[in-house]
Amino acid sequence: MTYESIWWIIIHMRTTLDLPVDLLEEARHALGFKSKTDTIVLALRELVRRHRLDELKTLMGRVELDVDVARSRRRPARVRP
Repeated sequence: MTYESIWWIIIHMRTTLDLPVDLLEEARHALGFKSKTDTIVLALRELVRRHRLDELKTLMGRVELDVDVARSRRRPARVRP
């Protein structure tokens, strides 16, 4: 076996799940997917994304940033008449 084939096996794990058929079909239909796998992968990614956002929200008011937005975007300062 090559390194690439071993890596593919590691990152593409097959798992047997006992899922409610009606819930999976409703999610698949709502997302417009034909594949159950795509539905599950998107749902898991969305769950992780929302969890990360919730973690960031807990930092609100605790992090102090001193950022010059115009300079960070490399925009020249506007001259107002």
